[in-house]
Amino acid sequence: MKKLLIVVIVLLVAVLMAMSVPEKQAHKEAMMKAVEEYVAEEAESRLGDNVLTNLGKNVVVKTVELALNSKLEVHNYLLWNTTSVHLKDKDQLLSVGMFGHVFTFDKEMLREKLEEALKAKEEAATEKEAAKMNARELKRLEKEQRKREKELAKEQKRREKEARKEQKRREKEARRKAKEA
Repeated sequence: MKKLLIVVIVLLVAVLMAMSVPEKQAHKEAMMKAVEEYVAEEAESRLGDNVLTNLGKNVVVKTVELALNSKLEVHNYLLWNTTSVHLKDKDQLLSVGMFGHVFTFDKEMLREKLEEALKAKEEAATEKEAAKMNARELKRLEKEQRKREKELAKEQKRREKEARKEQKRREKEARRKAKEA
């Protein structure tokens, strides 16, 4: 009898879980609430409370919302679901939904992810700048090489001209000696 009761309770919990899996909109709303709290806290601690700060917060929140709208993927596992976004060739878990509630990342996780994103962006910018510097250096080296080649060609022409002059001088000298003899 106890086993039957346990099986019935487990089945009831499973049915309750399956019926109360949150929708994508609930995940999005929970994440946006966490983002808004984080952005408000960070903006107030770094910039204070003023009109520009509020405007900046709104811009950040709207940007995140647009990104979530386009990149948010829901994975349904019958008894619960998760949401993720695809970043850097892997899926990043953002929230888990069960029993009608959405469990999102906390502020620390959000801070870490944003810092990772900023770091990745800075690294990409650094790599891009390094590539530009390498391209500039390569162009400079190529320009120097062309300049050296021109100088060598010029020097070669000067030597050839001097050699012709010397040849003419010798011929003239030879003719003069022949005339004297």
